[in-house]
Amino acid sequence: MNDAVTPLFLIGSAFCLAALALVMYVLKPQQTAVPLDRRRPFEVEASVSQLSRFAGSAVRGVDRFLQRHPQRLYRREVLETAGVKLSQADMFILVSAGGCVAVLVGLTLGGPLLAVLFLMLTPFFAHLILAQLTSRRRNKFDSQLGDILQLLTGGLRAGHSVLRAIDAAATEADSPMSEEMRRVVTETSLGKDLLAALTNTSTRMQNEDFAWIAQAIQINREVGGDLAEVLDHVNGTIRERSEIKGQIKALSAEGKFSAYILIALPFGIVAMLSVANPGYVGVLLTDPLGWVLIGVSVVMMIIGALWLRKIIDLKF
Repeated sequence: MNDAVTPLFLIGSAFCLAALALVMYVLKPQQTAVPLDRRRPFEVEASVSQLSRFAGSAVRGVDRFLQRHPQRLYRREVLETAGVKLSQADMFILVSAGGCVAVLVGLTLGGPLLAVLFLMLTPFFAHLILAQLTSRRRNKFDSQLGDILQLLTGGLRAGHSVLRAIDAAATEADSPMSEEMRRVVTETSLGKDLLAALTNTSTRMQNEDFAWIAQAIQINREVGGDLAEVLDHVNGTIRERSEIKGQIKALSAEGKFSAYILIALPFGIVAMLSVANPGYVGVLLTDPLGWVLIGVSVVMMIIGALWLRKIIDLKF
């Protein structure tokens, strides 16, 4: 049995290393579109590895396919909102590499059925990671609203125009606020209306408070007045809302912690039984009825997790 597992383990390890190298190539910072002979005049073409050439060819091939057959999965807008500096083709290659690694791990651990299950779960986990990154970025954007309003009011009182104040605030702010403000300045410079650019930002970041800022700026442009004073009032309202949000999060933290324990409890029991009595849990993986029970358990766990999320996710 060990003689049969050893070659499979070696093959799986080799594929894992190859996938890791491919992922490192995809995640490296993208270069500018300056010709190669101007950027690195003394670089020898032969120094580029075969793996790098293969990865670059794969990305270009996937990119050409996506141009002919557009896909909604991993769209550029979704990746930008999540703060991922990858193209759609890079993301497809990355998820495919992760799927190959998941298949090899499943074959090594449990056989073809587990490999197919891991392969099906790979896009789901990629989507889950993107959703988590998007939520984290939006929460950070929300926490920076008070500071950006202070920068805007300071720039307006210094005599700058609204667009110049936004540009100055983008220079001083941290990510993701700086990126979004630069995007507003760029879109406005290209001829887009300021209100539309600000509204698109609030929609993309799903932030109602930023929509108030956009409306306040637009009303001031129509009727006039001291915009800095208006933004000070808006800033005070936003800070009061932030305090209420913090209180609600503190009160709901106990319910969230209980939900996390209830979700993790079945996995902890299975892990404990696998260590204490492997044969007791092994029947689930060898008997067809065991796979049916695992599937039913997964469905019930998902329903229970969604139910708990609905209970503890308070809208305010």
